[in-house]
Amino acid sequence: MPAASSPAVPATTRPRPGWGARSRRSGSPRGWRDRAGARTPSAARSRWRAARPRPEPMEGPPGARAESTEAAAAGASTPPPIVIFSVSGMAERTSKAARTPRAIWRGTISFGMVSIPVNLYTATESHDVRFHLLHRRDGVRLKNVRWCPKDERAVPWDDVVRGFEYTKGKYLPVSEEDLDHLPVKSVHTVDISDFVKLEEVDPIYYDKAYYLAPDEAGVKAFALLRQALQQTGRAAVAKVAIRDKENLCLVRPYEDVLSMETMFYANEIRSAQDIAADGEKVSPKELQMAVSLIENLSDSFDPERYRDEYQAALKQVIKAKVEGAPLPEAPTEKGGRVVDLMEALRASVEQTRKKGGATQRKASSAGRRTAQRRRKTA
Repeated sequence: MPAASSPAVPATTRPRPGWGARSRRSGSPRGWRDRAGARTPSAARSRWRAARPRPEPMEGPPGARAESTEAAAAGASTPPPIVIFSVSGMAERTSKAARTPRAIWRGTISFGMVSIPVNLYTATESHDVRFHLLHRRDGVRLKNVRWCPKDERAVPWDDVVRGFEYTKGKYLPVSEEDLDHLPVKSVHTVDISDFVKLEEVDPIYYDKAYYLAPDEAGVKAFALLRQALQQTGRAAVAKVAIRDKENLCLVRPYEDVLSMETMFYANEIRSAQDIAADGEKVSPKELQMAVSLIENLSDSFDPERYRDEYQAALKQVIKAKVEGAPLPEAPTEKGGRVVDLMEALRASVEQTRKKGGATQRKASSAGRRTAQRRRKTA
């Protein structure tokens, strides 16, 4: 029996409405208004696209059917294969636009009487396989429908505004012009309030990483701040408004730029006391064995050593389905669970000793770093 064919994997997808344009409003107003003070058409369009609320999961009235991007083949004698998801993001993006970083926010770093014009860039990117919702019967990608239950019809984006529910069932529309009047300094500025030692900040407060780079007019002042932070071993605690929220953030030197991690506020961190286990007594032998295991596995951090094996395996499965090949076999779970803690520790310590522990990994890590330096200087 021939293998069922699957839809081709699209190389790219339409980008989701980003918030870069919305955030650029928080920076220098030069990009938004002309010399006469009027808002430019391109700026108005960018602000509107970013201001639109994200589409909710498709949910229409009873009997309503989601619109399809393609017409389903009518009257087919053989039913198509059942497909629930499609996938994108597997093709490498090598276009110039994809390689060139784009500032998502423009403003200033402010500390004391010093102001430094800067640009903000995202520091991370996702390489995850992304799925789409498909119609099970015909494999066509579904659309999100913005359904108005009062008019009983789909609503186009031009008629969509966002609002706040101030009481049950009562909504107050909030426009971009309303947001322009926010009495918050951090809308335009990375406002530094304190300088702290980096080790004093628990990583649980970190949220998302960004890069700060100087504008042309602030290169020297930016370099001065970065070098001063390096020399003192300090990081700057600041506030900045991004994506309709005033974020607490930590600014620190990173390579030739500044890294800015947005942080959670103290009231956003849940207490661990509710889930903490009651204190169990640990014997000195158990503790010593655990310390030995940790020492055998200790190594310097090398991020190049780690890979997302789940995503790699997921791409293997998708590739096999596209080519009609047999799916790879999933590894079997190891049985024989060890109940004796000391026995498990002894076995683990012995295993790491036989493998050479961290010494072998350090040698391989050093080799990779040497190869990387050679590639950079080549």
